[in-house]
Amino acid sequence: MITAAAPPSYTATRPWWETRAFVVAMVLLAFVPLLYPPIPPLVDLPGHMGRFQVQMELEHSANLRRFYDYHWALVGNLGVDLLVIPLAKLFGLEFATKLIVLCIPPLTVAGFLWVAREVHNRIPPTALFALPFAFGHPFLFGFVNFALSMAFAFLAFGLWLRLGRLGKTRLRAALFVPISFVVFIAHTFGWGALGVMAFSAEAVRQHDAGRSWWRAGLKATLHAACLAGPALLLLVWRHEAQGSGHTADWFDWTAKQLWLETALRDRWFVYDRLSVLFTACVLGFAIFSRRLGFSRNLAFSTLVLAAIFVLMPRIVFGSAFADMRLVPFMIAVPLLAIRFKEATHIPTARVLAMMGLAFFVMRLAGNTISLARASDDIQRELTALNYLPAGSRVLYVVAWKCGEDWPLPRKSQLGAMTIVRKDALVNSEWRIPGAQILVVRNQARLGWFGGDPSQLVLPARCATREHWPLSRALSTFPRDEFDYAWMVDMPPFDPALVAGWQLLYRDKDSMLYRIRPAG
Repeated sequence: MITAAAPPSYTATRPWWETRAFVVAMVLLAFVPLLYPPIPPLVDLPGHMGRFQVQMELEHSANLRRFYDYHWALVGNLGVDLLVIPLAKLFGLEFATKLIVLCIPPLTVAGFLWVAREVHNRIPPTALFALPFAFGHPFLFGFVNFALSMAFAFLAFGLWLRLGRLGKTRLRAALFVPISFVVFIAHTFGWGALGVMAFSAEAVRQHDAGRSWWRAGLKATLHAACLAGPALLLLVWRHEAQGSGHTADWFDWTAKQLWLETALRDRWFVYDRLSVLFTACVLGFAIFSRRLGFSRNLAFSTLVLAAIFVLMPRIVFGSAFADMRLVPFMIAVPLLAIRFKEATHIPTARVLAMMGLAFFVMRLAGNTISLARASDDIQRELTALNYLPAGSRVLYVVAWKCGEDWPLPRKSQLGAMTIVRKDALVNSEWRIPGAQILVVRNQARLGWFGGDPSQLVLPARCATREHWPLSRALSTFPRDEFDYAWMVDMPPFDPALVAGWQLLYRDKDSMLYRIRPAG
């Protein structure tokens, strides 16, 4: 079932799924879903864009200086934050952000295919089943620094495998010192994943060279030591943030099961879950097939990633969904590991290649339609900002339903677009000490409404300590600290909650009010 090395080439002519033209086509296809939306409709992305606006314009905007401070720090979560600076000077913030986010899935697809090529000495047809996970739940949720870092990690892992195969381990050690810092600065998670995959691959390579597993592990540790440099930055970062950013919610098996089921979550419950189930069937077929097996290299990486997923809590250093982020890659790696045990059976390979390509194209079509619909909805909501003056203080409130809907809540952080376009104060930026380098001024006066999740409201029957009902939010927020209320996807509510407010704009269930009299 698990084979030590790729079998020899089976034909002088490469099958179509192994050609460079096909690889380029797969990478280019991954651009398609985000070509149409002016702003990629990823859940958390507007919140990141608000931070980008502050980091670049704080010195030039008196309004931003009234509301925010920004303290640069070398933390492991700066991938898009750094790339957006030069691009925004050329193209403006919104288009620069789109360009960067647009490139993340193609980079991930390229990384997947490169790893498969290096592990198997060819691209197996089954590698195509892994490609839809470039648009997995974490990416669509807007964890853009994390997703960029994972794309870098797989590209770097492909290079690691290639240099190891060529015996250029000294060159590899020299190159991966700076590479490790690049991946770490993009996001700590990608650096950790790269370390895990590099170590496991090197351990297998050393074992295949005739060493015992114990000696192979020691040698792999020495080779992977070139990736350890960012650990010093991590220690400094967490020491300076001592006492902040809690780690919690260990071994929540219900949540972990949910993360497995939602690995491809986008908009359609049955379609998305059946897609994950289909990939599970592909893995099951490979396990029980007489013709197929798994690369020991990536099988070992899969086991290590699975162990990390089991042991990792839901919240790490104050950042939620830490274990969820790993799941799409934990599924993609064993899919990339599938290979033919012996000589490739061409009819079976062709069927698998056609099925893998159809699955990738089908998922891309679904993502494209879903993101286009979400973009149109968001652009309609953003019309309200035309009625908002620069430098406003905005209470943003978006209503959720009881019970988590399957479609991703893409308006959760939309309030931050008031920062991007109006240099406004808004109550939806994150508060994660030690990880969030944007600071909202006057936190004491703003209280609960100084940041996320004060913008999220639920019906009273299912409200929680962190998600208040609309009536409580509108009756307790500090009115002297806000001038406008932007309310999105509102159910029917008591008009007395907005008595005396001036309605400036309304579209369906969303509205913009002036809270205080003009002047």
